[in-house]
Amino acid sequence: MVLLCSVTSWAQQTDSIRISLKAKTKKVSRIPEIKANIQPYKPLYMSIGGSGMFNTYSGTSKPATLTTAKDKLLTIVKIYPNPVEDQLNIILSIGKDGTQTTIKIIDLLGNEVVTLSNERLNSGEQTKTFALPSRLNAGIYFLRVVAGSESQVKRISVL
Repeated sequence: MVLLCSVTSWAQQTDSIRISLKAKTKKVSRIPEIKANIQPYKPLYMSIGGSGMFNTYSGTSKPATLTTAKDKLLTIVKIYPNPVEDQLNIILSIGKDGTQTTIKIIDLLGNEVVTLSNERLNSGEQTKTFALPSRLNAGIYFLRVVAGSESQVKRISVL
């Protein structure tokens, strides 16, 4: 008995796909790219109408609408002594006669602790002196002064 076997040999072909071990490098710029329309900072040096050596940004010129102390209804000039022990002095400037003025002490949570004054004041610079109540504990408080529709808040420390 004879066994016939046919052996077919498949010739191995070379792969058409090439594998490269080199990593592709991405070209990285070291300069950041700004994609917004932002004007660069250019200070004005000693410009006409400026109030000092350096002014703010010079990008586009805006009309200057500055409010002076005369235009304001309320200006707190000084609060002393700060920190306060038993007596608080406030120098404030009122811009209009007969302005209803309220002076309150407020805690850090915004709760009203005590109202020091609620009266109509004449225009000009006023000096007010208040004795702090004994129920006021040591800590940080805010002094809110309301004159008409304007309000200012200053921080005070009580010892």
